[in-house]
Amino acid sequence: MDLSSTFSALLLVLLLPLLCFLYLSRDPRKKPRADGLKAYPLLGTLPHFIPGLSGGVITANPANVEHILKTNFANYPKGDLTVSTIEDFLGHGIFNSDGEQWLWQRKAASYEFNNRSLRSFVVDAVRFEVVERLLPLLERAASDGRTLDVEDVMERFAFDSICRVAFGEDPACLVTEEGMSASQSTEFLSAFNEVQNGILARFMSPVKSLWRLKKVLNLESERRLREALETVHGYADRIVRERKERGAAGLACRDDFLSRFAASGEHSDESLRDVVTNFLLAGRDTTPSALTWFFWLVSGRPDVEDKILREIRAVRASSSVQQGSTGRATFSFDELRDMHYLHAAITESMRLYPPVPIDSQCCKQDDFLPDGTFVAKGWMTTYSAPFKYPVFHAGPRMCLGKEMAYIQMKSIAACVFETFSFKFVGRNEHPELMLKFTLRMKGGLPMQVYKRSK
Repeated sequence: MDLSSTFSALLLVLLLPLLCFLYLSRDPRKKPRADGLKAYPLLGTLPHFIPGLSGGVITANPANVEHILKTNFANYPKGDLTVSTIEDFLGHGIFNSDGEQWLWQRKAASYEFNNRSLRSFVVDAVRFEVVERLLPLLERAASDGRTLDVEDVMERFAFDSICRVAFGEDPACLVTEEGMSASQSTEFLSAFNEVQNGILARFMSPVKSLWRLKKVLNLESERRLREALETVHGYADRIVRERKERGAAGLACRDDFLSRFAASGEHSDESLRDVVTNFLLAGRDTTPSALTWFFWLVSGRPDVEDKILREIRAVRASSSVQQGSTGRATFSFDELRDMHYLHAAITESMRLYPPVPIDSQCCKQDDFLPDGTFVAKGWMTTYSAPFKYPVFHAGPRMCLGKEMAYIQMKSIAACVFETFSFKFVGRNEHPELMLKFTLRMKGGLPMQVYKRSK
């Protein structure tokens, strides 16, 4: 047998298993439904027994996600791995708890979010921030011809709003164009970002328990995280302490979320601090992420911007006829509800660029997903499509603040587009994606602001 024949035979032997594997991989139905751990070439099941490593499944199949988040919800809690990794940041708040501990918080929060007075309070808080801070800031930027980082502006707006709505606190981060607000709030925001980076680094480590060793040894990344956590917890503790003192003196505003939560007197200071950090995480990052991508998308679609503007003007004109011309800079809840195209545009933007593009749950007992995929006990299931729309989660853990988020986003977008337009002036045609706790733009969103002619 000559050399070429030997080489051809050897190549066939090597390629045949690969071709069979590729053929079987094309259709999930052809994959074997085998119980137990996945076996790897040469290594077998050994990787599953290496300390610190864990298996997992990543899926975007809507049927699988519905199974995880709804149908078999009880089998997919957050899990000890996630809870322990985030515990020193979020404690045992609503986003980092399971079972009864999660359930009582969910019920309490659900009751408050369905309260009409809270909805009115949200509208009033957003109106104040838009009229007194956001619109004047954009007015100055348009007049001076300066470039604004819209992502930064939206984050500061959201931080002011969530603090006002949730805690009756006004950090005034949007008071100046450069974000140089009260030093305490500025320090907190910097620390909050540092904490998120540190927690994310824990999750990104290939050895999930490695951060524990770094924490014990007080290595640089964990030392920075510990120092940032001290600032975050100090800020949250102050809010709780002042709210309780004002409540005892009969001076507290009973409309903010924290005051309502603390009114029963059943919760410890630590539990109330967890309420503060959990709601700050929910309110400060998700809405700004959604609006940042929305403003960028609309800046490249003048046809969409024109339809949004025509709808805003039609709603304004209709209200003026019914109520008389008031010269208001904002819109009522009913007016925002009538802006169907704006609602659809924001929703489509979030479909394309979901604020939280991926999430995970831990498998409690061995399971099979609807497509036949085996999930072992203790594995993390990571998903990116709550059924078919990956924005407000799904199932029993569905986002309670969905309506509040839409009120805020539509109010900002309507008030801004009625008076201003934007031009994207970034270096690249498409901003670079940066995944933190939410989907962000690397380098922010530089925009030129223009005032519309009357």
